[in-house]
Amino acid sequence: MTQSDRPQGQGPAIGSSGPVVAASLDPAGSGPTSSSPHRPAGDTEEVYFEGTPLLRGEIGRGFGWIFLGLVLIAAPILLRIFTDKWAAKWVNLGALVVGLIFLLIPFLRAKTIRYRVTNYRIDFEKGLLGRNIETIELWHVEDLRFHQSLADRILGIGTIIVMSRHPTLPLLTMRSIPNAQQLFKTLEQRVISVKRASGVIKVDQGI
Repeated sequence: MTQSDRPQGQGPAIGSSGPVVAASLDPAGSGPTSSSPHRPAGDTEEVYFEGTPLLRGEIGRGFGWIFLGLVLIAAPILLRIFTDKWAAKWVNLGALVVGLIFLLIPFLRAKTIRYRVTNYRIDFEKGLLGRNIETIELWHVEDLRFHQSLADRILGIGTIIVMSRHPTLPLLTMRSIPNAQQLFKTLEQRVISVKRASGVIKVDQGI
């Protein structure tokens, strides 16, 4: 995206991928005449969703880790109850530390991922201490899929799968998203709109 295409006050796009083609306006000022996905002058970027996977969804997915963590933490106590003996101190301490780590895995998985979905792109951030950011322009999106299990419906979350022509992120699974079905429908319509505006999808003129 060129500097002139961005609204005033916004910095350069983070992690933007794909070729950048200068867009020229037609004499009537109706919009870009090139096949690039640049937004028309004066258009603003609207954020549809920004946040991390909901913890309640990650807890359900990480139930196995939570169970193992609880077993490890309880193991020294159970050993004491059934054998009237304590294990070595380093064994008890090791079981406690590893058990706590297992309990934290669902929380860490949720907090190391962040999504930002707008009317022009999807930003995918990953990392705890360091951060890596990948950006999928909507005109690169080839297909969208939505999945919601019974447990997801109860929890009010869902999964959106994005398939694109991004060179390093052809498949992005956005899990544990709140109001995922509505976001999916909005994103689906927006992808079509962006592709039409960029000339990727030809509009039938009825000729």
